[in-house]
Amino acid sequence: MEVLREIKAFLGAETPEEWLQLAAKQECMQLLLTDHAHCEKKAASTAMTLMFRYVDRADLLNKMSRLAREELIHFEQVLGLIEARGLKYGHLSPARYAAGMRTDVRTSEPGRLIDVLIIGAFIEARSCERFAALAPDLDDELARFYRSLLKSEGRHYQDYLSLAQAYADEPIDERVEHFRKLEAELILAEDDEFRFHSGKPSAALLANPSALLQAESVQAG
Repeated sequence: MEVLREIKAFLGAETPEEWLQLAAKQECMQLLLTDHAHCEKKAASTAMTLMFRYVDRADLLNKMSRLAREELIHFEQVLGLIEARGLKYGHLSPARYAAGMRTDVRTSEPGRLIDVLIIGAFIEARSCERFAALAPDLDDELARFYRSLLKSEGRHYQDYLSLAQAYADEPIDERVEHFRKLEAELILAEDDEFRFHSGKPSAALLANPSALLQAESVQAG
């Protein structure tokens, strides 16, 4: 798949093998799917926020409108998988990934918009990379679903990046490289929590995933 090769070249690091091994464990399924649902909902919210903030940019409005609709459909699909498997969807504590990506966003325009769009491209690219990498280790139903998301998630990455390039009044290579390094650091850093975009699992998490995952139990509500 061409877009997947493009995404792997765009990202600064591949998902650690330890994360893939942990994510494929049955005891991780509820956290994986619940956080995936949260990610889809947050992606739709981000797109809507951009639409409300930048009302004079027709290309952005059209692409973000489509993106928001697709992300909400994906959210509904993940909810269906959660319910069909007898799991529950609820609250999770915020992960460090998205907040970490936003630490260096510029405060003045158009720098703020450019940075947010570049970050969006990296988040979508990482999601796509993980869907593809994780699918071979999942059951048939979930593997088919994750592979079905590759085309749309790949397009979302391209939409964010093309918008960043279109609205910048200077080359964005340096900002892309800055966030590439930051994103890779977050993905490769040791992590005591498990999320769809968490980093390399800590030794403690790998040694006793059930205990630590139970501490991160999903709260209904």
